[in-house]
Amino acid sequence: MTGLRTAARSVFEFAEKLFDRAFGPDWNPLYHLGTLGWFFYWIVIVSGIYLYIFFDTGITQAYESLEYITNVQWYAGGVMRSLHRYASDALIIVMMLHLVREFVMDRYRGARWFSWFTGVPLIWLVFACGISGYWMVWDVLAQYIAIASTEWLDSLGIFGQSIARNFLNEETLSGRFFTLMVFIHIAVPLFMLLVMWIHIQRQRNARVNPPVGLAVGTLGMLLVLSLIEPAVSQAPANLNIAPAVIDFDWFYLAGYPLLDWLPGLVVWALGGGATLLLLVMPWLPPGRRRTAAQVDLDNCNGCGRCVEDCPFSAVDLQQRTDGAAFSEEAIVSNNLCTGCGICVGACPTSTPFRRSGKLVPGINLPDTDLHTLREQTLAATSPLSGIGRVMVYGCEHGPDLEKLRDADTAVLKLPCIAMLPPSFIDFLISRKHVDGVLLTGCAEGDCHYRLGQQWAGQRLAGERDPYLRARVPRERVDTFWAGLTSNRKLRDELKNFRTRLSVLPAIERNKRQPVIKRVIEGDESHE
Repeated sequence: MTGLRTAARSVFEFAEKLFDRAFGPDWNPLYHLGTLGWFFYWIVIVSGIYLYIFFDTGITQAYESLEYITNVQWYAGGVMRSLHRYASDALIIVMMLHLVREFVMDRYRGARWFSWFTGVPLIWLVFACGISGYWMVWDVLAQYIAIASTEWLDSLGIFGQSIARNFLNEETLSGRFFTLMVFIHIAVPLFMLLVMWIHIQRQRNARVNPPVGLAVGTLGMLLVLSLIEPAVSQAPANLNIAPAVIDFDWFYLAGYPLLDWLPGLVVWALGGGATLLLLVMPWLPPGRRRTAAQVDLDNCNGCGRCVEDCPFSAVDLQQRTDGAAFSEEAIVSNNLCTGCGICVGACPTSTPFRRSGKLVPGINLPDTDLHTLREQTLAATSPLSGIGRVMVYGCEHGPDLEKLRDADTAVLKLPCIAMLPPSFIDFLISRKHVDGVLLTGCAEGDCHYRLGQQWAGQRLAGERDPYLRARVPRERVDTFWAGLTSNRKLRDELKNFRTRLSVLPAIERNKRQPVIKRVIEGDESHE
């Protein structure tokens, strides 16, 4: 599975690079599939409200009212109908791409199971919305859908009377059918909105709106498509005649041919089995869980920076329990914590300049504790020689850093690049351990832990605490968001960075070697 996932991820990253060139990382639609889903949902809702104003519920009136909207009021109602149709189709596309991409990027297991689990029912709800909308048109396609759907429901054997019998002929169908369809077509999207809200509840700073430029461009393309190829009805439904030829919509109706080839119960079993499989995917097998972050009350003052920066709402503040002068303390939910370490990078006590005793910040990762990170950093940079010594920090979901290691380059991987406190960069440069620091990780705009890349960039820019101190020459700090497949570009960026460093005033190498002293009680380390 790992090999297949890596290959699929490479395909996605190749496509993302093409979109990066066309739109730039900020507007790359593949980075905003979830927010585009919300955007298309609202287009469908707004256009649907407009159409409902002119829609008439009745056996013949339904078709006639839509014909009026499409042909007589083409400049407004016709455009709205086309927007309604194409936004609905686009919603299917981004929803399926979003599901596949989250699976390929391995963002659905462990503490992130909740978003995946609550997203699966949305698939059924979206299809229910779309299919019920086709019924309301009451053309030959709607006739086919109505008969096939009701026969499929009848196969369950749970209804007192056959539902399909209502479509035996024109006399057996009443206008109440369209009233029921209108109710379903309104109620299901409202319930869907509730599930969408639940879907993002465990994500702090969840984004539900795409970038303005991407939204405007997407809406513009839908408008152009609506004018060039307006959505129209097919021939009116006639229950006395079986439709011979229909224009099929494969976005919403791809499963309907199965109803012609297989018994209804078999199709129910296939649909139910596929849904169950999707629901249990986070545990087939379960992802490797990192040990949750731990709070050290002796160093926690309840500032709340870790709470603000956690992408998954795993850290919260509560009333102080140790009698310290501070009013609050941070607590970590083990069930929600992904072990990304972003909270460690946010803690003001995460500084390598502390020289006495073991480096223990207010919040730490047991698997990758900050004291070990400082020791590893000093050990990795100590042998560097020559002009242009560079320390490269990367994340576990980025490129292969080992290919960069040489006499002038040290490399270290972190769970997320935002785990690295900016003070580490200050420490390395101001203490002359290296000539420059390069940060790398996931593809730009696509952090595995949602916000790590963004927070790291803002800390370097002095826009977010803890920020990189002004005394650090910014020309000695570089970032390159590479992703999994950009190893060659990362090597080129490192080469260019070293060239830029070579023209800067030389930094005299720190001749003091790090001394690491360990004792049985009270592990100490001194630079």
